[in-house]
Amino acid sequence: MSLDLEKIIRNAYQVAEVQDIPGWIDCFTEDGTFTDQSVGVTYRGAEVGEPVRTYAQAFPDMHRELYDVYVRGDIVVVELSLNGTHQGELTLPMGSIRATGKTIQVPCCDVFRLREDKIESFNCYPSGTVLMAQLGVLNNLEAAFAH
Repeated sequence: MSLDLEKIIRNAYQVAEVQDIPGWIDCFTEDGTFTDQSVGVTYRGAEVGEPVRTYAQAFPDMHRELYDVYVRGDIVVVELSLNGTHQGELTLPMGSIRATGKTIQVPCCDVFRLREDKIESFNCYPSGTVLMAQLGVLNNLEAAFAH
């Protein structure tokens, strides 16, 4: 069973990698959730596609480098980095950051709970501090966000 759950999650990452939003949504149970812990927002239903769409817009070359995958019961934990070039507007709950042209390599930890071969919950823990520092806005957050 562990190998199967790992395969399901690796497939989900591949679907996100090619920016297949309907395919990504289909990876989730009907009541599945995606929580971006760096901004404190939980997406449900078709909304689970929004973070993938948002990051694809901001980082069209987004690549998720998977380092380690751990499976225990119905839980899969993945250590990874989010990599890309900031070429479009990054829209966050607190505002938007215009393209900076900067490259990111943001450490992240993802925790998935699966049910019947689908993602029931996905808690994404990207390092928001590292992301903001790499985009060059950490020391001037107020000026960086368009209101």
